[in-house]
Amino acid sequence: MNRAPLKRSRILHMALMGASDPSGEAEASKEKPFLLRALQITLVVSLYWVTSISMVFLNKYLLDSPSLQLDTPIFVTFYQCLVTTLLCKSLSILAACCPGAMDFPTLRLDLRVTRSVLPLSVVFIGMITFNNLCLKYVGVAFYNVGRSLTTVFNVLLSYLLLKQTTSFYALLTCGIIIGGFWLGVDQEGAEGTLSWTGTIFGVLASLCVSLNAIYTKKVLPAVDGSIWRLTFYNNVNACVLFLPLFLLLGELQTLRDFSQLGSAHFWGMMTLGGLFGFAIGYVTGLQIKFTSPLTHNVSGTTKACAQTVLAVLYYEETKSFLWWTSNMMVLGGSSAYTWVRGWEMKKIQEEPSPKEDEKSSMGV
Repeated sequence: MNRAPLKRSRILHMALMGASDPSGEAEASKEKPFLLRALQITLVVSLYWVTSISMVFLNKYLLDSPSLQLDTPIFVTFYQCLVTTLLCKSLSILAACCPGAMDFPTLRLDLRVTRSVLPLSVVFIGMITFNNLCLKYVGVAFYNVGRSLTTVFNVLLSYLLLKQTTSFYALLTCGIIIGGFWLGVDQEGAEGTLSWTGTIFGVLASLCVSLNAIYTKKVLPAVDGSIWRLTFYNNVNACVLFLPLFLLLGELQTLRDFSQLGSAHFWGMMTLGGLFGFAIGYVTGLQIKFTSPLTHNVSGTTKACAQTVLAVLYYEETKSFLWWTSNMMVLGGSSAYTWVRGWEMKKIQEEPSPKEDEKSSMGV
């Protein structure tokens, strides 16, 4: 049986709703040998880990490296959005020139669509800006804890905006995450490395990540359900909106005085950061496609743990037992929430609907 390729819009829907594609997974299991599927999953998960961890360390270098001494977080973020925009357009042109070589949607700037995507773009700008500002002011080791409240905001916004209630067990896992966050803040303060500025930016980044998922669901129909079109319009809007911020915050003068402005190494690292920013969206969708949303969340949590350990080793930091406990609470709470939500959705899918019960009682 031939099956149409899984659309990226479907992948995003599964990621947001926490639902997998059972029919697709079942067919894939029948069509591919176990060893081949295991190899594919290993490669995809490894690619996600390498891309995500590399992007965090590279952004930390660009935002807060003593060797660069470049205090222009808005410009760094703007440049990464510009690289993503140019890559999307280049791939669109390449796909049009070589239709059989690759599959990429045609991208043409439509002002009507641009306006439709604008509310999401504002949230998107907040998300990537606060992420980078958090990373600028806190260490890579604390970065995961600083942005750990996304799950909590998901639950809160689901109730406030969508009137969706959350089970006691899911709320309990959120309590563990909040406890881990506060313990982490306390231990950073005890070690004299706490940045309240970075922590506040981390909380705002968590809020924007949660809002981004909600607005993405609303805006997707405006771009025909295409993630690449949404990425293109989002980054075009971001480039335009970042320019006045770049000027108002005085970063233009800072950039003019930057000693390495003509350095090929500096622009190479900036461009590499943009490439990683572009790639992370693709490998995230790829990991969901080859595994499941549940596995993707578990992989992301495990990756965060590995990233924290690597950061402590790389920067030769010494952390207390309670500091590590805060990280384990955040990671454990996040994993537990993912498991609880997956179990609840599986239970709902397995329960017969009232109509089916009526048919069964009538002998139909």
